[in-house]
Amino acid sequence: MNTNELIVIDTHRMPWEERFNERIGRALFRKELYTDPETGGLIRLVRYPAGVINPKHTHPCGHGMYVLEGNLVTHNGTFGPGTFVWFPEGEVMEHGASAEGDVVVVFVTNKTFRIDYVEEKAG
Repeated sequence: MNTNELIVIDTHRMPWEERFNERIGRALFRKELYTDPETGGLIRLVRYPAGVINPKHTHPCGHGMYVLEGNLVTHNGTFGPGTFVWFPEGEVMEHGASAEGDVVVVFVTNKTFRIDYVEEKAG
């Protein structure tokens, strides 16, 4: 994809891509919008079903979530529509949807995305 071209995507016509997550035993949903070929940074829509929280994990990239619908529950509080939350690279975090309903966010990274789950130490 040439980054000098205008990109227009009608996200209402784009189906949600179901991605089963072994760690949480549930599917998350996304719509891929753009990946920068030079940095690996990406933009996607993500939908967490009601009550689904992605447990403690880190990323080798910073990433932000702009809440479009519902409430984003994180390790640092709950945030509603119109809120932008930036998670720094390497921070141990949890995030997902409140029990009241799904959350839909615009998800943005500053470089190539990967998720690394934090192993809980037995007591």
